[in-house]
Amino acid sequence: MNIVLVGAQWGDEGKGKVIDILSQKVDYVVRYQGGNNAGHTVVVGDREHIFHLIPSGILHPGKVCCIGNGVVIDPRVLLEELEGLEKNKIDFKKRFKISTLAHLIMPYHKNLDRLRESKRKNKIGTTGRGIGPCYADKINRCGIRMIDLLNPRVFGEKLKDNLKEKNEIFKKVYRHPGFNFERIYDEYMSYAKIFAPYICNTALLLNAAALAKKDILLEGAQGTFLDIDFGTYPFVTSSSTTSGGASIGSGIAPVKINKVIGVVKAYTTRVGEGPFPTEFGADFGRFMREKGKEFGATTGRPRRCGWFDSVMVREAVMLNGISELSVMKMDILDGLKSVKLCAAYKYKGKLFREFPYDVDVLKRAKPVFVEMPGWPETVNKPKSYGKLHPRARNYLARIEGFSGAKITMVSIGSAREDSLFI
Repeated sequence: MNIVLVGAQWGDEGKGKVIDILSQKVDYVVRYQGGNNAGHTVVVGDREHIFHLIPSGILHPGKVCCIGNGVVIDPRVLLEELEGLEKNKIDFKKRFKISTLAHLIMPYHKNLDRLRESKRKNKIGTTGRGIGPCYADKINRCGIRMIDLLNPRVFGEKLKDNLKEKNEIFKKVYRHPGFNFERIYDEYMSYAKIFAPYICNTALLLNAAALAKKDILLEGAQGTFLDIDFGTYPFVTSSSTTSGGASIGSGIAPVKINKVIGVVKAYTTRVGEGPFPTEFGADFGRFMREKGKEFGATTGRPRRCGWFDSVMVREAVMLNGISELSVMKMDILDGLKSVKLCAAYKYKGKLFREFPYDVDVLKRAKPVFVEMPGWPETVNKPKSYGKLHPRARNYLARIEGFSGAKITMVSIGSAREDSLFI
């Protein structure tokens, strides 16, 4: 079976843990979009692992883990992750693969990202990792791919062409000195020697695996509402974060996808700028941020927090074809006197039950809440779904009803074992 796992909110839903659990039952794990602007956190025992590029399924022996063609790769970050695996004595060398067609993030991409954001009146909230400029070069047909690393002549020609244009922009627009060809060339040729054993035609590999009836898990980064098309534009990422992006970013045809699983938090979070209809007030927001440890795994930035938004999750279920939901961080709601679910938005007397893409509506709309009684703090974590407090189960039932997808897993803690299956 080939499964796509997607975030159904603004990212940071807890996909890393779900991927880690699902990886036990599959043969291949594929990251299909984004770059090191995303982080998946997995807690095993007393050790926390954070992955930005390598699929978190790498923690399971025998699983083949691929970085697909839809990902943009900062080679320095990838090298650090590989070194981290070696340090933790995780054997990956025969089961880690990188697509020949994945694009490389270059030093000038990162500088462009930061300089453009500094000039903007309305900030997007970019992580400054060079993701957007790298995808822009891909679309502009001047990007540099992993396969180019293996051909020094081609790499050098492309780098010279790009620096000729980019250095003009740096000097004339940003008053920046630009970049030196030799320095970048030498650095990236050193990466070529390290990555060469892992670079291959991953689309061919994965399709052969599918023909052999192997099970493949395709993991997305960020969330549905950071999608370049369907997100809260322009406060989005630069790739297709929905399930449709899984085919584009891996080379596995849509007809070969068997199931889409969505991941949501029991509440909602967002990093950076952009509309957030169900956002908590400042004081309660700080309380929930501390309670939920809501700080970015990649940037360390504090996340904005709010009530669960059924309007957006229902839209995500439709867009992705989600049939199952995993609800994360349910335990963070323990001990609250009451909990709320947003059932609709209200703006200028009009009720919106479907997600409106007008940024003005999203900025100014008032959420229409369904309020429910909370449940007490859990002293001993339940070992099965039926042992959850009845009011917690009622809350989950409302999420299921509003979203239109069946909840099959509930997380009540960060560890693997803190997972209840339905």
